[in-house]
Amino acid sequence: MRALSKVGLVRPPTPAAQLACMRDAVKAGAKDRPGVYRMLAADGEIVYVGKSKKLRTRLLSYFRCEFPVDKGARIVREADRIEWDYHPSEFAALLEELRLIKRYRPRLNVAMKRDARHFAFIKLTRGIAPKLLVVRGSGGDDAQIYYGPFHGAQRVGEAVRELNDALGLRDCRLDQPMHYADQPELFKGFPRTPGCIRYEIRRCLGPCVGGCTAAQYDTRVQLVRGFLDGADDGPLRALREELVAASERLEFERAGSLRDKLQRLEGLREQFIRFRFAIETLSFVYTVPGFDGDDRIYLIRRGRVRSEHVIPRSASDRLRLIDMVTDVFASVERESAQLPAHEIDELLLLSSWFRRFPAELARSRAASAYVAECA
Repeated sequence: MRALSKVGLVRPPTPAAQLACMRDAVKAGAKDRPGVYRMLAADGEIVYVGKSKKLRTRLLSYFRCEFPVDKGARIVREADRIEWDYHPSEFAALLEELRLIKRYRPRLNVAMKRDARHFAFIKLTRGIAPKLLVVRGSGGDDAQIYYGPFHGAQRVGEAVRELNDALGLRDCRLDQPMHYADQPELFKGFPRTPGCIRYEIRRCLGPCVGGCTAAQYDTRVQLVRGFLDGADDGPLRALREELVAASERLEFERAGSLRDKLQRLEGLREQFIRFRFAIETLSFVYTVPGFDGDDRIYLIRRGRVRSEHVIPRSASDRLRLIDMVTDVFASVERESAQLPAHEIDELLLLSSWFRRFPAELARSRAASAYVAECA
């Protein structure tokens, strides 16, 4: 969560006279139709972005809030003016709200909106000696790739620890200096005694103390990516072999511990499978009725809106749309649990939309069925 800026903390509340002018502007100009609004401070900063299917009603509600108790009153007291745009539907407004929030990062959206995400992601960081982290959502620029979403952050965290131990990836702080074995110029006066219990018990390759080369560590990173992509069961095989060996040696306590580790990783793998299936179900042509007949068609593939179009009104328009549908859905996309950071929020938004309004799925058509109907 981003902290409020110093400017935000010292800015005085908007005077009552200016609030009255803002309210009058809404009364005179806003209509009760879907739209997205922006609260702007006197210096032009966008402090808050919101959406509503009844824009005028929503904006006027801010001026009925009691300051400083209500969140709405606190938001409008930070603003000097309000701007808004109309959109053909609540769905269109929802998409635009997300895009504006991601573009401008309004501090009151970040600081005051309750995070409704109940998912965890596995993040593979960038830079030297990448490491795995369990996070609630995308953010920052230190992520190479995300995997997920998954339910149960604690269980996912335990599974990640098993992956780290099985493959020897580091779990130290991000700013820990790395000193690979094939970079001898870095070792002038460098102590070779680690101080890291995971390295000493052979649970980490030790990239910070010259315990491995850069290539050796990168090989393990590729192995963990293979497992998270569902393409390599190496960590599971290794744990099963250890479990069998411990049982044969009658080391039952050790075998029990290995069994628990194996179950955590298998549970993570099962979530991979369910996630990929869920992503593929969010692939269809979605028709949304719009305000005053402004109906739209959205081409959704793997949880992302790939294209938006007005309803075709002529034969030539239908042919162009058929070509676009074919282009979007015919391309080959490898099934994977990977998600680029910029796709996470839209995936969660679409998942939430169709979970809240399951009847909307009746407006969707498989790409092949839609093409057949339009041909």
